[in-house]
Amino acid sequence: MPKASRDSLAIVTGTSTGIGEAVARQLLERGWVVIGIARRASPISHAAYRHVPFDLGLVAQDPAPLEDALTPFVSGSAAHRVGLVNNAAAPEGLMPVGNLDPRQVARVYAVNVVAPLWLMGFVVRTLPAHGTLRIVNVSSGAATTGFPGLAAYGSSKAALRLAGMSFAREWDAAAPTARAPRDAAVLSYEPGVVETDMQRYARSRSPEEFPWVQMFLDFAARGIGVHPDLPARDIVAFLESNHQPRFAERRLGA
Repeated sequence: MPKASRDSLAIVTGTSTGIGEAVARQLLERGWVVIGIARRASPISHAAYRHVPFDLGLVAQDPAPLEDALTPFVSGSAAHRVGLVNNAAAPEGLMPVGNLDPRQVARVYAVNVVAPLWLMGFVVRTLPAHGTLRIVNVSSGAATTGFPGLAAYGSSKAALRLAGMSFAREWDAAAPTARAPRDAAVLSYEPGVVETDMQRYARSRSPEEFPWVQMFLDFAARGIGVHPDLPARDIVAFLESNHQPRFAERRLGA
């Protein structure tokens, strides 16, 4: 796969660690300009990396501060290929449904659904329509299969999956005011069990708080968690790909 040139621009969320950091690093190695969004500082130091410190949960209250932070980096961009990787996720709410606090659920949905939806709209209305647009929504097995204790997280990922599917359908539906990129595609990507903060958070829960913590402890004991670099390679390959369907779903190794 040839390396991209500097006319490739990506917005990646959750670049302070895990899959988001791995995606950003691989894109930078391949010649992309990367805008990273994360609450925490990023360990990435690179001339082509721009960091936006922002809590994506706040988009649900007011998206203007994030738009103001992103616009100077993307306005007037001449990028011919644009990527958006909605990777950041809130892991709060790993507990029985009867114990869920609605404020926790609201934050999970704000980070996992509201912010990605807003970012998808932002790139379409802000960046050039004549180039190639690739969007990756990082999903989960919990988006299609019910797991005990993951009602908030899994349902939010299911909502993001369907949101990406619906968004892609907009580009082919007749609507005189819809702004459709010439070459745009959305991928709902399931990375499997990855050794990230999400897994570490789940393992840290007590059985009293999260009765199904043993499932995550077993993942670690069996060593089935993969390094973030592996799913990152799949994501980068999709961002650099051509001739994609409007919407697709893939899993690590598939």
